[in-house]
Amino acid sequence: MRLKSDIFVAALTRRVFGLGGFAAIERHGAAEAGAIFVRQRFRDGLESLYAPAPQYAFGEDDVAGRLFERRLDRVEPAAVEALLARESKFDSDLWVVEVEIDDIGDLLPVADEGKGR
Repeated sequence: MRLKSDIFVAALTRRVFGLGGFAAIERHGAAEAGAIFVRQRFRDGLESLYAPAPQYAFGEDDVAGRLFERRLDRVEPAAVEALLARESKFDSDLWVVEVEIDDIGDLLPVADEGKGR
């Protein structure tokens, strides 16, 4: 069984603060099953964006959980804004969580970038 989106976001923000970082909910989505996007800000002003991974990235063990992919890596904030604007036109129930932490580490389950391709 997969955690509801609001519980996942709450746990994520608590873990970021616990590691000495900063987290904020930029956009509230559907509590039950809204897609979650994580916007990682770096000290140099660049950003990375993590989005829900496509279905092909899931392995047999990942079926019940959440899996993310790095959609943008260390780009200007305008690129992240543009992608989020396009995504929100497609899905108005999405979440956007902003984190300021140097390393995502094990905060998010990230799909192997070579998997399924």
